[in-house]
Order: sequence, then C-alpha cells, then structure tokens
Amino acid sequence: MNVPSFDFMGRRKIAAMLSVALVLASIVLLGVRGLNLGLDFTGGSLVEVGFQQPVDPEAVRRQLEATGFENGLVQHFGTDVDLLIRMPSRSGANQSTLGDRMLEAIQATYPAAKMRQSNYVGPVVGEELTESAGLALLAALGVVMLYILFRFTKQFSVGAVVALAHDVIIVFGIFSLAQWTFDLPVVAALLAVIGYSLNDTIVVSDRIRENFRKVRKGTPFDIINTSLNQTLGRTLVTSLTTLFVLLALVFTGGALIRGFAVALTIGVVVGTYSSIYVAANVLLTMNITREDLLIPEKENVDNPEGTYP
Repeated sequence: MNVPSFDFMGRRKIAAMLSVALVLASIVLLGVRGLNLGLDFTGGSLVEVGFQQPVDPEAVRRQLEATGFENGLVQHFGTDVDLLIRMPSRSGANQSTLGDRMLEAIQATYPAAKMRQSNYVGPVVGEELTESAGLALLAALGVVMLYILFRFTKQFSVGAVVALAHDVIIVFGIFSLAQWTFDLPVVAALLAVIGYSLNDTIVVSDRIRENFRKVRKGTPFDIINTSLNQTLGRTLVTSLTTLFVLLALVFTGGALIRGFAVALTIGVVVGTYSSIYVAANVLLTMNITREDLLIPEKENVDNPEGTYP
C-alpha cells in the first residue's frame, strides 16, 4: 500500500476536539443569543424606502425609535440610497398602515424619501413557517440516514448523519454569533448544504468501501487515510469551484440573496471539512472492518458442500 501524502487520520483527535468545541459553542450561542429570526418567522412589516442622497441607516433607526417604532432593523438595500426596514409586529397596532406611518416619520427629516414597497407577514404564518422549516431539516436528515444505511452500512449511515448535523449546527451557531437575519432563503441554503455535504460524503465513502474490498493488507486506519488522499483532488476542485460562484453572489448578488449565499458558503467550507474528518472519524470510532463491507457469497443450493462428482 502506498504511503498517503497527508496523514489525515493521524490528526483525527485534534479534528474531533475542534468539531466538538464548535458544536458545543454553537449550541450555547443558540441557547443564549438565539437566532435573529426574519419576518418570515416572527411576523411583521418589511418596508423599502428610497432616498435622493446617501443616508446613514443608524440615523434612520434612531429617528424611528424616537417616534415609537422600536426594535426595527434598518440596513442598506442594494445601494446606499435605498434602505430596507424590518419592523416586528406590534400588538394593538394596525399593521396594514404601519409602512405608511413609518414613511411619514422618515419624511419629517427626509422629505424626498419615497416608498418602494411595503409587505406584511402575519404571526400565524410565521409560526407555521417555523414549524415547517424545522420539520424539513429533520426529514432531510432522516432520509439521508436511511439512504446511506441501505447503500453502505450502519457505520457509514451514522457517520454521514453526524457529519450533516455537525454542518447544520455550526451554520446555526455562526448566524447566532453574528446575528445575521435567519429567514426562509437561509433555510433553503441549509437544505442545499445537506445535499452538498451528503454528495461529498458519499464520494469519500464509496472510495473507502472500494478500498476495503480491494486492498488485502493494511489496517482500517491506513485504508481510510489512502481513500481520503485519493479523493482529495476531486473534493478540493469541487469545493473551490462552488465557492467562487458563492462568493460572487455574496459580494454582488444584492441584499435579498446575501443570506442564502453566506449560509451556503459557510456550509460548503464546513461540509468539505466534515466529509474528510467527521464522517471518516466516526468509521474508526465504530471499529469498521473489512468484513463489514465484504459482498456476501452466494451459497450453492444444489451442492452446498461445494463438491462435484
């Protein structure tokens, strides 16, 4: 057996500690800071206002607070003369006229400000979307586990699901830390991350299974190490090509698609790491052997002893 170029599994303990630390930190962040849920989930008004001159979002936010519109999020939308205002639902207020009233408050300082669009999402719809998004993520993980179980073995199935859960939780944690808006496009990105990471994991798993069946000598440690090196070029080329497109979307795609692109970018980076270290690490932890992956030999029903006249 050829000596691997990179000793991936030799650093598996360091990688495992890093993964555990990132997952635990993400869970703590989700418990302490939570997610900055978008209007898709919380309900509220989404207002886009255009100005003739560049304007400071923080100054507009303070002005809105001074007139009673609190806890809103104000940010540039595409250009420095357009603002996107996200305002949560307010009990006892007429939500259908909230956009017009915010525009009036802004026009007291910026008379030339004009309404681009105003949308309202009700809290009931937001609760339904929250439940549906969570069920979609859980269903995706469940289907993946069954698929890998039937295609490979239980060790690969557990490794794939642990890697996917690892990726999703870390993306959640980064969004919680940065308090980026978490909305439906981000949920779509998480589902895409699951698909991307699964594809990467299957490619690596397929090579590991092939080498376990083909290589007669060598420990599981060596076989997995060799398999990771054999698929490293394909993994890096695929990841880098995808990242180039995603980074273009992050910097030039505009505010509407930025959350989706950022979540998918993080997911691709973390997913590439997990397909190399997390899934393979689980295989060694569960003591996978060559016998687990051998194709069962068919018995000779007519001559079970294997003797011939």
